[in-house]
Amino acid sequence: MNERERTPEELEEELSAQLSGPPILTHPTEPAGVPPVDWRILTSEESRAAWIALRTWVEWFTVRYSVPISIVPACWWKHGALVEELSALHNFHRASFDKNDSGYGPLEWHERLAQAQPRLQRAGSGCTSGHYELKPRSWVGETDEAEWDAWINQSHAN
Repeated sequence: MNERERTPEELEEELSAQLSGPPILTHPTEPAGVPPVDWRILTSEESRAAWIALRTWVEWFTVRYSVPISIVPACWWKHGALVEELSALHNFHRASFDKNDSGYGPLEWHERLAQAQPRLQRAGSGCTSGHYELKPRSWVGETDEAEWDAWINQSHAN
């Protein structure tokens, strides 16, 4: 059903009513975007839901964008840095296509994806034909506590 065109007098009357009354909010009442996932603080239940959502998205993303296995290997979930990158991209994708987005989100998504590709490749490299277990970095016994305490008690301004 088409709305009839309003006359200049009707438009003026409507404008006058709007200006004399309370402001009419035309922006969404819901905040745009999605909260990020901080994997370190999730409960078991939150973690399971986040992993399922991320896996679903990663599988869609790698097919949709023809992401080669050399960038996102099948064992992506065993690589912490790759999980963090994919999780950030997942959240950015969700925010970019949020119903409250201004319309620039999809373009920004593709710009950020291009920036993320080298990081994705570094994070998942080495596992194109099966998982290659990287030795995780550990700080256990690596820091001389006395030297550290002496260091942080100096200004290091020079």
